[in-house]
Amino acid sequence: MSHVAKGEKEYDATGAQVPAAKIHKIRITLTSANVKNLEKFSGDLVNRAKDKELKVKGPVRLPTKKLKITTRKSPCGEGSKTWDHFELRVHKRLIDLESSSEIVKQITSISLEPGVEVEVTIAQ
Repeated sequence: MSHVAKGEKEYDATGAQVPAAKIHKIRITLTSANVKNLEKFSGDLVNRAKDKELKVKGPVRLPTKKLKITTRKSPCGEGSKTWDHFELRVHKRLIDLESSSEIVKQITSISLEPGVEVEVTIAQ
């Protein structure tokens, strides 16, 4: 589709009116244990959205979840009482867009970084 001034209708080759693409509010949630990959992917996503001249909010950094496990080192329970402490930090980013769903498919088609999970939610 070509750029059309506000208030003007767009027509295809046969003269029929082309329906305008419906604008959705889209929330993209990125989750990862690796901050470096998460920041790189969210930055790429925001840059691609700004190249398409979309309204972008984010990336919003949500609080880090710390999953902790404390376990005994000794498998049998004998010996000195020594403990191991393990921690997994889960980082989350939110990006809000206002665009049609076709454009979001183009934006999110970039290659995923390893360990980054993407969840796309569309609100009317």
